Amino acid sequence: MAAYRYCEAVTALQARNFSYGIRLLPEPKRLAMSALYALARRVDDIGDGELPTEEKTRALARTRDLLDEIREGRVTEDDTDPIKVALAHAARRFPIPLDGFDELIEGVEMDLRGAEYKTFEDLKVYCRCVAGSIGRLSLGVYGCTDWERGAAYADTLGLALQLTNILRDLREDAMNGRIYLPAEDLERFGCQEGFALSAPPLGADFLGLVAFEADRAQRAFEEGLRLLPMLDRRSRACTAAMAGIYHRLLGRIAADPESVLRGRVSLPGWEKAYVALSGLAGGRS
Repeated sequence: MAAYRYCEAVTALQARNFSYGIRLLPEPKRLAMSALYALARRVDDIGDGELPTEEKTRALARTRDLLDEIREGRVTEDDTDPIKVALAHAARRFPIPLDGFDELIEGVEMDLRGAEYKTFEDLKVYCRCVAGSIGRLSLGVYGCTDWERGAAYADTLGLALQLTNILRDLREDAMNGRIYLPAEDLERFGCQEGFALSAPPLGADFLGLVAFEADRAQRAFEEGLRLLPMLDRRSRACTAAMAGIYHRLLGRIAADPESVLRGRVSLPGWEKAYVALSGLAGGRS
């Protein structure tokens, strides 16, 4: 189906970490995951784009309308929006919990409002919306032996991934006027001035802050990866590959905290491929 091919192209071009994982899935699941990613990317692009806030809000509302069309079975194959067509087909094939997209939209709306996170519990709500939601959507494609426990582990794994993202993008977000780490943690480590400079704030315990948040992310990885035995072999490999890439990023950040102030930490392609193959072989990377 051409709509799926469009979604696969979007995924390959804009989500290299994600695409390394879903290559391990059988074709029906891989196509469905591409459709999930393509709509999630659209939502993210609305939030990160250059449009005025009012237009972004209207665009998010149109995405909610799109989800209603899919829920109500009103999408035809000749619709001009390939992402809508592909996702509608995927939702007929798999029990995808589409309300996960509603949560993702809520997370983007938090960004548009300039939400701040005073405590870690506040931040966990945001992480559930922008990352846990994707995990639960994915479970609808993968299948799971225990949905309730699996969804909880998916939320925790999403928290681990999002904390890793937050640490990786610390300076980039600060340059855009965003700080996602909890205010209580910034105060505890003397980092209230933020991270817009290429060196830690004067007098701040930046290394202590990163170590604290990295340990928190590590514990979330350990808990969230309990999801793996609940998945079939290929879905388990896919999840292990994607989580493994981010887990390795976290390890690099923990080993050299100031690297996040110098530029974006990333893995070379060969290492991502190695992690993906390790997942397929049954490892957790």
